[in-house]
Amino acid sequence: MKTILVTGGAGFIGSAVVRQFINDTEHRVVNLDKLTYAGNLQSLASVSDNPRYRFEQVDICDATELARVFREHQPDAVMHLAAESHVDRSISGPAAFIQTNIVGTYTLLEAARTHWNTLNAERKAAFRFHHISTDEVYGSLGETGFFTEDMPYEPNSPYSASKASSDHLVRAWHHTYGFPVVTTNCSNNYGPYHFPEKLIPLVILNAVNGKPLPIYGKGDNIRDWLYVDDHARALRLVLEKGKLGETYNIGGWNEKTNLQVVQSICSILDELHPQGAPHNKLITYVTDRPGHDQRYAINANKIARDLGWKPLENFESGLRKTVEWYLSNDAWVKGVTSGEYQNWVQSNYTNRSAA
Repeated sequence: MKTILVTGGAGFIGSAVVRQFINDTEHRVVNLDKLTYAGNLQSLASVSDNPRYRFEQVDICDATELARVFREHQPDAVMHLAAESHVDRSISGPAAFIQTNIVGTYTLLEAARTHWNTLNAERKAAFRFHHISTDEVYGSLGETGFFTEDMPYEPNSPYSASKASSDHLVRAWHHTYGFPVVTTNCSNNYGPYHFPEKLIPLVILNAVNGKPLPIYGKGDNIRDWLYVDDHARALRLVLEKGKLGETYNIGGWNEKTNLQVVQSICSILDELHPQGAPHNKLITYVTDRPGHDQRYAINANKIARDLGWKPLENFESGLRKTVEWYLSNDAWVKGVTSGEYQNWVQSNYTNRSAA
């Protein structure tokens, strides 16, 4: 039985990873999360009472607290998902992205490297630091082609620039210190428990409530969509079998324009939530985001060839599951949209919590 330290484990992707580890393996999981606005422990209610799960409310920029966590929990691996991740927020307030995504990653790397150097030969050889990043570090594609692992970085937003910086730090720690790392870069995730500032949950909840469905520009920006549980499976596989020092791109082979995504959600809601149909009458076009990348698309052949991973969900099946989940989990939705989940955290956890 291994102990896995998951940073950002109360976030969207992190909570999916934690739930899978607890439900599908015998590993212990330490969820380390600062609990910013996007961190929601209610997303982990189904596993929070499991004796193999622990929670630590810690900022990855806090070297003293990180040292304590490594000392007390003695993890065998780190999965680093803690990050500021919303492009719009990075444009209006880049400082938090620089602090968390760059300084925080550096601080975590040093804490993990110090811990790694204390391990015996067997545990040291088995230790892994898995850095989870984004396809946005590669910049924007034209009408053809795909992001591959050997492409140069060309980040175009403060968010993607901060993630590119963290990727380079992780690579440098491997090549300079021999620190055992693997890196993954993923396409746009979607699925249950997604904070409703992102496109798909925002559109679902706005449509259900008869509010406008905002689309940037003409809605012709293209993204490759990846169901979050498929991504979590891929991350666990890379942690277990990925080659040290390598990068693996994870994508869903689901290229859609933003307008196609919104139209698809409206069609599903017309069937499952006919009140207010047709929902596409709510579509509203808004001023485009500054520096908006036109197209992202990942070539996921390497992880398929080397590790045997492929997504189980196509976009149609995953999107239907996502819409059904939001329609069936009104209490979670109300807790997030009202901010009640933050009050719940304050009343149930202290700065050094265990669950």
